[in-house]
Amino acid sequence: MKKIIFCFIIPFLVLSCRSGSPVNYEGGAPALESAKSTAPPPPQSDEVQSITGTDQSIQPVDKVTRKIIRDGNMEIRVNDLEKGKASIDTLTKKFKGYYNNESYSNADYGKGYSVIIRVPADNFDAFIAAIESGMGEVVYKNISSRDVTEQFIDLETRMANKKNYLSRYSELLKQARTVKDMLEIEEKTRVIEEEIESTEGRLKYLQNQVDYSTLSLQISKKNDYNLYSNGNQGSFFDRLKISLVKGWFGLVSFVLFVIRIWPFWIIAGSLFWLIRKFLKRKKKN
Repeated sequence: MKKIIFCFIIPFLVLSCRSGSPVNYEGGAPALESAKSTAPPPPQSDEVQSITGTDQSIQPVDKVTRKIIRDGNMEIRVNDLEKGKASIDTLTKKFKGYYNNESYSNADYGKGYSVIIRVPADNFDAFIAAIESGMGEVVYKNISSRDVTEQFIDLETRMANKKNYLSRYSELLKQARTVKDMLEIEEKTRVIEEEIESTEGRLKYLQNQVDYSTLSLQISKKNDYNLYSNGNQGSFFDRLKISLVKGWFGLVSFVLFVIRIWPFWIIAGSLFWLIRKFLKRKKKN
């Protein structure tokens, strides 16, 4: 009887070892197949891309807006000073600019206006081009640019940090128990508030310089001395006018030179008086 039972058990054990899978006694299916059916599905291609960082739908980080300050120096020479100035006034209004400073000079060698014009940065190039194509002759022009992006970001970062410190000090002030602690916190808060106001003022100034470009413009009248420098001698009356003008300027220069050496006249007068007095005494003797 034992041999018969042993013959039935051995084949059953051999079959179990060959299957390599545990027997699910409830449903009859292997436990591994049951685990596979309940496991979450593998990630799809979009999920794999998002994990590996190759998802094309991810937007790049916005680029930093550059902060550029543009300045210029320029001189134009015109035949009619008042008309030239009126033309610049019209162009300034046309391009939405304004005068930051204006001065007038009338010297012996010439006369002219000196103006500092603020123009929106977007209109600056068109404004310069309009001046160049106007009624005046461009004597010189110099346009420069300054990148203040790094300075701008640095100031913004400092101000944000100071505002965070200010918020922390406000919380500490609520938790203060003694008058001494309250006074110390209030003093530090006052210093930080002043620094924040100073930083904000600097940021506003830089932003204004970025938004509005500055042009230092000289408007001068052509000198009469240069009217005939290109070989055109002109008529007799024109040459007579130039001669009278040059003669007058020469006379003025001579008078000013005589006045300038007034110490010499004092010394010469004193010597003349001493010599004359000496000669009179010698004549009496």
